[in-house]
Amino acid sequence: MELSVAEILKRDFPAVAATLWRLNAHDHQTEPEGDWTTWLLLGGRGAGKTRAGAEWVRAMAGRPAGAANDNAVRPCIALVAETYADAREVMIEGPSGIRSITPEPARPVYEASRRRLVWRNGAVAYAFSAEDPDGIRGYQFTAAWSDELCKWRYAEETWSNLQLALRLGERPRQIATTTPRPSALIKRLINAATTRLVRASTYQNRAHLSDAFFTEIAALYEGTALGRQELMGEVVDDVAGALWTWNMIEAARITAAPPLSRVVVAVDPPATSGAGADECGIVVAGVAYCGGAMTAFVLADWSAGGLSPRQWAEKTVAAYHEFSADRIVVEVNQGGDMAKAVIAQIDAAAPIRGVHATRGKRLRAEPVAALYEQGRVRHVGAFPGLEDQMVSYTGAASSKSPDRLDALVWALTELMLKSPAPKPGVKRVN
Repeated sequence: MELSVAEILKRDFPAVAATLWRLNAHDHQTEPEGDWTTWLLLGGRGAGKTRAGAEWVRAMAGRPAGAANDNAVRPCIALVAETYADAREVMIEGPSGIRSITPEPARPVYEASRRRLVWRNGAVAYAFSAEDPDGIRGYQFTAAWSDELCKWRYAEETWSNLQLALRLGERPRQIATTTPRPSALIKRLINAATTRLVRASTYQNRAHLSDAFFTEIAALYEGTALGRQELMGEVVDDVAGALWTWNMIEAARITAAPPLSRVVVAVDPPATSGAGADECGIVVAGVAYCGGAMTAFVLADWSAGGLSPRQWAEKTVAAYHEFSADRIVVEVNQGGDMAKAVIAQIDAAAPIRGVHATRGKRLRAEPVAALYEQGRVRHVGAFPGLEDQMVSYTGAASSKSPDRLDALVWALTELMLKSPAPKPGVKRVN
């Protein structure tokens, strides 16, 4: 039986074959055939999405002017991430990033001051952040790579600006790589005639992932709705028994808040500290009268894991000052007055209110969920980690403690269910 070139290379020159992307890429990492504008790669964590995007950009940049019916236009590519830091640390410099996968001497140079990659053939790629949608205005591109689209805070606005800029050459194209969430944008892209949808699970790339990831992390989510989303790359609409639905959250989403009467930072401290500690929930929210009705606005989710008490206290105080908050609300079930004391060590002048949970998490969350049903809460942008907890938490005894959700509940309870906001025109006071 006659062997193919690829088979001969793998047999006789294994070291060389291992470096050739086309010989090693999974099917879901290979550019789709046919006529399409958007290659939408929905995959679980670790499915190889970043490598697929980086290799595609590398191929686009390597095409000489005049190739592929591009009307002799020099390749100019947009790289859009959740933040500018993600664009550089994941898409460009990360282990599967563009520079890391490109051997010398073909490796492009990153010009940090201009946030761009430059190849020797004249191709360029500019980095953008979804936190700055207007940053894309004024540019035009032959191709684009959007990474973790479902984590973008201003997804609709950023995506729209990118589409208007994707206009160079006769056939501009783009790839979007993301772990899915059932957002309106993702659903539109899936159903678009010009989209080529490709799905991939974490397990398809298992050979390149740590065994510990599957035995310690993936096993926690197998068989759950969140596991279907984060491991299998499925679009999971709603979880039976959850207090929130994706439709409720999408209906609450806006891009900017009005002047606020009151702002608080709510904290749900972890029971432990250090590298293996649970997340510390830190959520910022405000309130205002809109059309005569009191409405809450979720402004930020600064939650993080693996923090010492001093570190989460510093983060809390930083959020307090960043958003000119009126008060810090901290749950004192874990550690009692210690939680308040550690914040006071960072800023003794910051007003702190300790709150104590006397009811179960679900009972505390139900009145807050009712506020969403009544249309009295708005999300200023997207908060993926928080929103995932909201739509997946059912209150089951086996559920992981939703630290971000707890902080949200404390914030909105303080603002909407406990002490009313000042009437319009009343000055904010601590």
